[in-house]
Amino acid sequence: MSGIEIIICLLLLFMTIPDFCRWIGRPAMRYPLFVLFGLALSPFAETSAAAMLVEAGKVGFVLLLFEVGLEIDLPSPREFLAPLRKVLWWILLQYPVIFALGHLAGLHWIGCFIAAAAFTGCSVGMAHSAWRHHPGLSPGVRQHLLLKMVLLEIIAVVLLSVETALYEKGFSWFVALKFVGITVTVLIISRLATKLRTLFELVITQTTRWRIHLVVLLVLVVCAVGERLGLSAMKTAFFLGLFMSRIQHHNQRLEDFIAPISRRFLIPIFFVSLGLQVPWSALFSHTGLVAVAAAAVLFGWRLVIHRRLVPTGGDDRSLLLLCPNLTIAALAANVLLTDGTSPRAAVWIMLTGLFMTIPAIMLMPKKSRQATGPHPDDAAPA
Repeated sequence: MSGIEIIICLLLLFMTIPDFCRWIGRPAMRYPLFVLFGLALSPFAETSAAAMLVEAGKVGFVLLLFEVGLEIDLPSPREFLAPLRKVLWWILLQYPVIFALGHLAGLHWIGCFIAAAAFTGCSVGMAHSAWRHHPGLSPGVRQHLLLKMVLLEIIAVVLLSVETALYEKGFSWFVALKFVGITVTVLIISRLATKLRTLFELVITQTTRWRIHLVVLLVLVVCAVGERLGLSAMKTAFFLGLFMSRIQHHNQRLEDFIAPISRRFLIPIFFVSLGLQVPWSALFSHTGLVAVAAAAVLFGWRLVIHRRLVPTGGDDRSLLLLCPNLTIAALAANVLLTDGTSPRAAVWIMLTGLFMTIPAIMLMPKKSRQATGPHPDDAAPA
């Protein structure tokens, strides 16, 4: 089989990934499979084509984090108080293990902090569907688990905002100034969330032909302003979505309106580009072996924490809801890949997140195909 035929086969496989994941009842598996697709494509992709996909993927990642923020309905601060203490213990008990694994993988101490923030985070968007249909959970335990998932994601993004600034610039007055800029940006977004929500609703209700493009453009403009103030575009997108309540028009959510550009185009390209940046040799190298070992060790240690130290609520399978972390690992790896000084660390974080997310999703209770209903990606274009 020639190289062109292989590429055509891979492209056909790429287009069937979302439908395949729905068919097996694991819609959240599509993002890990996109990464694996990028891994399979990397030996055949030219350098210029790979660079183009990487640049397009950056926009996709901004939209992904915006949608992740939109998926989180922030409860009152009082509701967060009860699970916060357990979440902090859950995180801190994993830090020594992650630091040891990071040292084994050859990471600098700040790189270990970045890895710890990534691995203790939770990709709520990936686990939310399984949480909603998880059997045997009382309403109180179910809500408590969701609050933990939300807290883990928010804490991870906040920590990565601080740690990546230290990683890029080190300790200096400039970094202190950047922390002030990050805080100011988050406060500005929270204060302007209502007005921005009105603006987004105006675009959705008053425009027809170009509403998708205008909504995406508004998101990118706000993210560009946030980056000028010190908060990266990716994290600005997350907080923008976080502080905006769900916007609906004709029973369609905001993320459904931008799905033709985001979920069906740019977000898949981002995950494919991540796979393209992981060399095949890394899978069979010391880095790949440590990533497999790290995922196994973290699963085992979390089971011990759940059973003996800080119960997460529910049975052992409910622990899996806290384990998918691919989007957070992608955020950490993207910073290291963009910096270019620690590609090995970035690959290790990406592979470990991948090896943790895939088993977690596959071992979660599967939702019946009859109960699946329409997938968000099936929303009609605006």
